[in-house]
Amino acid sequence: MTTTLRTPRLTLRRWREDDVAPMAAINADPEVMRWIGDGSVCDRAQTEAGIAGWEREWRERGVGLFAVECRETRQLAGFAGLSVPAFLPEILPAVEIGWRLGRSFWGQGLATEAARAVLDFALRDRGLARVVGVHTVGNAAAEAIMRRLGMRPERETTHPAYGLPLRVHVIEARS
Repeated sequence: MTTTLRTPRLTLRRWREDDVAPMAAINADPEVMRWIGDGSVCDRAQTEAGIAGWEREWRERGVGLFAVECRETRQLAGFAGLSVPAFLPEILPAVEIGWRLGRSFWGQGLATEAARAVLDFALRDRGLARVVGVHTVGNAAAEAIMRRLGMRPERETTHPAYGLPLRVHVIEARS
């Protein structure tokens, strides 16, 4: 089973120990975290726990979040991948596509490039019939990427822990 994906500019791969520091720096940026959960930043320990959880999801479910590395520089840009959105039980069972890139990687089409590779992986390699995307209402950048991926809005709901309005997008495999 493939767990490394390559695009023209990116390598999506499993996590390594030397990814913790650059991912922690990304997670510590308030602008990056603005639309994530309640908007709180994460420290190094939280980042390490997150990466351990993403790797556990790979082992247990065969899907997870990839470390996204720029091919030219080998610099960690962030993550993109698949997860089960357990925080939103009303849409389960579901697999969610997601991404988070450091601010220096914004505005270059890298999130869309990574997300396209992940979506192809989900529908072709993993054989998923349906993938959802969830974003906080107002996060226009995330919504634009979902639309570029061909996802369509399915419903609006509220984050059960934070009370924030959420929009769920969906794409289904073509048979």
